[in-house]
Amino acid sequence: MRLLLAILLALVVAAPAAADRGLLIGVADNTATWASRPRAPLSIAQALGLRAVRVSVRWERGQSTLSGQQRLSLTRAITSAWGLRVVLSVSGWAADAPKTAAGRDQFCSFTRDVLRKFPTVNDVIVWNEPNGSFFWRPVSPARYEALLARCWDVLHAFEPRVNVIGASTSARGGGSSSMAPADFVRGLGAAFRASGRRQRILDTIGHHPYPDSNAEPPWQAHPSGRSIGQGDLGKLESAYAAAFGGTAQPLPGTGGVTIWWLETGYQSRPPEPKRSLYSGRENVRPVDALQQGMHLGASIRLAYCQPHVSAFFNFQLFDEANLGGWQSGILYADGSAKPAYGEVKKAAADIASGALVCR
Repeated sequence: MRLLLAILLALVVAAPAAADRGLLIGVADNTATWASRPRAPLSIAQALGLRAVRVSVRWERGQSTLSGQQRLSLTRAITSAWGLRVVLSVSGWAADAPKTAAGRDQFCSFTRDVLRKFPTVNDVIVWNEPNGSFFWRPVSPARYEALLARCWDVLHAFEPRVNVIGASTSARGGGSSSMAPADFVRGLGAAFRASGRRQRILDTIGHHPYPDSNAEPPWQAHPSGRSIGQGDLGKLESAYAAAFGGTAQPLPGTGGVTIWWLETGYQSRPPEPKRSLYSGRENVRPVDALQQGMHLGASIRLAYCQPHVSAFFNFQLFDEANLGGWQSGILYADGSAKPAYGEVKKAAADIASGALVCR
């Protein structure tokens, strides 16, 4: 199996030209915001060779500044993350999505307040998966475009070097009234053109290229249908070219704009010796831990070799103990290493040393 995966990956990366130099490898995990020893999980991330952690903060309708509890939680995580780049994801409940001018002002002021209180943070994700009704209801590319534009102006006026990460689309859309990511991107472009705006609305494009199934290799393409996984980079870039070509919004590879794979992962089933750590019932069909590790290592290497892709984040450092949640961690629920640990560490080391060659 390992040899087969290596051969297939080599075939996939043989065609593209030279990859962008470097890859920011990180993990999306909020453990440090609540753990009694917040430095512990971040030390594990550094030992893996990761260079970034994505942390989420929830905005609620009417908020213009951080609450005391939110400030305390973020302080725990951010002050413990020395040596790691903190990427902050600001989002909220679907029903609270800022759809009005007043709501947009509140949300963008809230995000600016975070930057003011935590000046070491420079990367901000404006909302999570707005193409899915789990996070934005009803889904509206035009209203999300208005939010991105307002936040770009507010945040760049406060800190010109801030990296505003936009879209953060899900691979397929989530919920009954979702939009496929390509359709949502084209809707963003239509709203941007209709607005007459002469300034960009984002500095980095975010996307969550989850596979359609845990058994699917990372290079799997979906030329038809709604999915945009990691193997569909061309499909994603084509959507942005159709949406924003010839406008003030630079496309990937121009104006400093790159694509960040902000959240993805493979769920594994716990082996029998670890089964007692977990409870509940599976809601997906997972793969064994060895296959998860090989897929994750291949995903990182593929991301490094994909033109215009400059970051990769695995969803979660630790498995959730509830089998109805996510078991896409690099560690089991008790903090012991899964096979993914060695695969991630080796991929990160190969990239850092320049040993990985994209043919």
